Amino acid sequence: MDLFNQPDFNGSDYIPELDKVRLTGQIQRIFDCMKDSKYRTLSEIEAITKDGQASVSAQLRNLRKERFGLHTVLKRRRHEAGLFEYQLIINSSTRGHTP
Repeated sequence: MDLFNQPDFNGSDYIPELDKVRLTGQIQRIFDCMKDSKYRTLSEIEAITKDGQASVSAQLRNLRKERFGLHTVLKRRRHEAGLFEYQLIINSSTRGHTP
């Protein structure tokens, strides 16, 4: 089951005909990158997915929303000042479903 084909994105600049395919692919790539529950920085996720850091950050926020699975995204400081890393914990009620 593809969870990300069901929900719709939103926002004042969102136009489904122009943005849905792009954003759906983006959130899928980020989910696939993070589903192993390893901590990664935004730049590490960017290097893997080729999606910009602002987009990665936005999609991590989306993964917390009910319509995108209500997953947990943890954040912690890495050794360097001001550098954070993120971990995706998949919602157990959607664990059997691959976005």
